[in-house]
Amino acid sequence: MKRAILVAAFILNVLNISAQEQRELVRDNDTIRYTYTPLAATVTDTIAATAVSMAADSLAVDTTAPKQRNSIFRRLIRYFEQANEDRTQEKKFDLTWVLGPSYSAVTKVSLGILASGLYRIDRTDTITQPSNVSLYANISTSGYYKVGVTGLNLMDHNRHRIKYDVSFASMPIDYWGIGYDMAQAEKSSMVEKRYRIDAEYQYEMARNFFAGAALDFTHAAAKKVANPEYMLGQRDKYTATGFGLSLQYDSRDFAPNSYRGIYLSLRETYFPAALGTTETIWRTTFTGNYYQRLWKGCTLALDAYMEYNSGKEIPWSMVAQLGGGYRMRGYYLGQYRDNAMIEVQTELRQKIYNRHGIAVWVGAGNVFPNFNSFRWSQTLPNYGIGYRWEFKHRVNVRVDYGRGRHGGSVVFNVNEAF
Repeated sequence: MKRAILVAAFILNVLNISAQEQRELVRDNDTIRYTYTPLAATVTDTIAATAVSMAADSLAVDTTAPKQRNSIFRRLIRYFEQANEDRTQEKKFDLTWVLGPSYSAVTKVSLGILASGLYRIDRTDTITQPSNVSLYANISTSGYYKVGVTGLNLMDHNRHRIKYDVSFASMPIDYWGIGYDMAQAEKSSMVEKRYRIDAEYQYEMARNFFAGAALDFTHAAAKKVANPEYMLGQRDKYTATGFGLSLQYDSRDFAPNSYRGIYLSLRETYFPAALGTTETIWRTTFTGNYYQRLWKGCTLALDAYMEYNSGKEIPWSMVAQLGGGYRMRGYYLGQYRDNAMIEVQTELRQKIYNRHGIAVWVGAGNVFPNFNSFRWSQTLPNYGIGYRWEFKHRVNVRVDYGRGRHGGSVVFNVNEAF
C-alpha cells in the first residue's frame, strides 16, 4: 500500500511537469519567455502533494501507541548506569541507594543497605568539591547490627566545614584483652554495645590550612563476657566525653576518593574524669596522607597514622585498636589493642575499565603501652588486593582481601580506606 501511494505521487509529479507550457510575450520589441501551468496541472500538483503527505503519514511512527514499560531489572540497570554521574549542579541532593550482602571477620555474613549522597550548599560554586554524606545499616547472621551516618559538609567555598560520624552498634565480638602479649593467648568473647558521636568543625585560616574544635562522645558496655578475668579488673561499662582542638592541612581534590593532594591532621582531645572516665585522659591523633597520579587511571596513596592515649589506666573501650576495614585490613579489629598504635600503608589504585578498578597495598602496624615500650620485633605485616566499583561519581564500593600474621579476611565497604 505504501509503495502504491509513492508510485502514484511520482507519476502525478511527472504529469505536472509535462503539463507546463512554454509561451512568449512580445511587447515594445522585447520578447518575454515564461512558463504557463494550466489549472489542471495545478490540481494535479495539489493531488500529488496530498499523496506525498499521505505517504509520509503512513510511514511515520504512531506516537499515540502505548509505550512498552521497562522491566524492573532494566530500570535497575539504568539506575546504576546513571548513578556515577555528577548531578550536583542540577539537583539539590544527589542520592543513590545500594543493597547487598557483605562479609568481614567481625560481622560474618551480613546484609547491608547504604545511601550515598553528594550535594552543594552553593550550587553556583563549580570549583569546590561537593559535600558528601553516607547513611548505612547492617545486620548479620551473628547477631551484629549497626546503623549510622557519616559525612563532610563544606560551606562558603570550603572556608567552613563540618565532619561527623554518628553510629550505634551491637556486636558479638572476640576479645583477647589489652596488650600485644594477650593477643597471642586464647580468645574470649562478649557482646559490645557502643554509641559513638565524633564531630569536628574546621575554619580555613589560610589557603588549605584549617583550625577547629572537636567533640568525641563514646558510651560502651560489655555484655555476656565469657572470661571476666580478661577485663583486668576494669568496669564493664564506660562513658567518655572529650573536647578537642585540631590543626589540618588539606589540599586533596576530593576527600572520599583522592587523586592528588596532601592531608595532614593533628588533633588533641581532652577527656575529663568528671564526664565519665575514671581519670583524666589525653588522646593525641595524627594522620598523614599523600596522593599522586602516576599514569593514566593510576593513583599512588600513602597513609601514616598514630594514636596515643595517656593516662594511668585507659579503659578497654578507649584504647587504640588495630585492624578492621580501613587500616591493617585482614586483622580482626581489636585483637591487638593498647594505649598507642602506629600504622603505615602504601596503596596503588588502578582504574581498569569504565567503572571497574583494582587496588593493591602493603603496610605494617604496632601497638604498645607507651613509647618506651615500643618494640620493632612486635611490628605486624599487612598486604592485600581489592576490587573497586564506582557506584556513584568518585564514590567506590570496595571489596578487599587483606592478609596478616594470623591469616586473612574479606572486607566490604564504601569509599576508599584512606
